[in-house]
Amino acid sequence: MADRRYWLFKSEPGAYSFSDLQNEEDRTAEWDGVRNYRARNLMRDQMKVGDGVLFYHSSTAVPAVVGTAHVVRESYPDDTAWEPTSRYYDPKASPDNPVWCMVDIQADAELPRPVTLREIKDNPKLDGMLLVRRGMRLSIQPVTREEWDEILGMSRSGPL
Repeated sequence: MADRRYWLFKSEPGAYSFSDLQNEEDRTAEWDGVRNYRARNLMRDQMKVGDGVLFYHSSTAVPAVVGTAHVVRESYPDDTAWEPTSRYYDPKASPDNPVWCMVDIQADAELPRPVTLREIKDNPKLDGMLLVRRGMRLSIQPVTREEWDEILGMSRSGPL
């Protein structure tokens, strides 16, 4: 796909892990609960079916890219925002004014070995990656094709 885009999705493994995604029916899940406008805009305005996803475990002893997935449904309203019992509830959101959106992703494969944040930071080919920028906390980030290929290559080889 010539116009395929690539993304990094962060998730705390205690909240939702790559293993959880792999165990979903059809290995597919809604990527709900995103409550950052910049990340929302990326999902809403740029993500397309077929886009690649690097699944990254954050807030863990060894943060790392652990698997790949792809987008199987483009942006649609995140109904968890208007459910008062949801941990993602937003009183400003409603069915008439959804505010937040989500996409569906499907698991592809666990990496042959996780690629750790330390390895990513130590690889000069990944100096421009948003993940390594100081203060970059977005849960969804664009990734270039070159960054995608480099991380997949790193997962097939030994640590740096």
